[in-house]
Amino acid sequence: MLAVFNKEVAKCPEELKNADFLGNLKKDDLIQHFSSIYPDALSVNLGLSGFIAFSSDKQNPLLPRLFAVVDDIYCLFHGHIENIASLKQLYGLTKTANEVSIIIEAYRAMRDRSSNPADHALRNIDGKFAFVIYDSSTKRTFVSVDNEGSVPLFWGTDSEDHLVLSDIAEIIQKACGRSFAPFPKGCYFTSSGGLKSYEHPLKVLKAVPWIDSSGETCGSTFEVTQETKKENKQLGIKGGMPRVGSDADWSTKI
Repeated sequence: MLAVFNKEVAKCPEELKNADFLGNLKKDDLIQHFSSIYPDALSVNLGLSGFIAFSSDKQNPLLPRLFAVVDDIYCLFHGHIENIASLKQLYGLTKTANEVSIIIEAYRAMRDRSSNPADHALRNIDGKFAFVIYDSSTKRTFVSVDNEGSVPLFWGTDSEDHLVLSDIAEIIQKACGRSFAPFPKGCYFTSSGGLKSYEHPLKVLKAVPWIDSSGETCGSTFEVTQETKKENKQLGIKGGMPRVGSDADWSTKI
């Protein structure tokens, strides 16, 4: 799967950037490259917001890729949910609903119900997963992976400051050079709220340089520190990127 978003829709964290090694593959060329790997690929032009692309070819049958669009909510999903029956009941879905349907409904509940914060909803999901959501009604994104990072998802920035996400490292490298890293496990990213840990919502995330398998320094990944956000605020320290808390009116931050 592949998603590219303009900076007005999803601003890439500065810590992902490696200014000396940005990719040189432009957005249109990236679509063609993806299609050359997956000839059956489906791509969706999101206008000024960017584009998404999907293929079920060459996938692990135990961790399938799925794609769906419901009420202007686009969702790319990779993985498997274990407690799918209980989540169908929780969100009032039919027996035929699959993982991508559940993720869309969970997102809609987060967006529309102020008392349903993201960290609660994501901790309810038991399984191996990575997903990317684009909501065309609000022009916002929502991205997350499970707490073990069981399904690969990489994110980075290209030379035009687009946020690029894919489950294929080679695709990200073409677009972003070394300005990329694995998406942090147990975390989620929203257009307006930035990056946050849903496993430890009150903890501060710290950027840590990431070195790839060839020994090259790329962008940064993020780890949870022992310091709480309250302590951080008392010390007068500002985080490197915007984050939001699990307050009662969380829906305004999505």
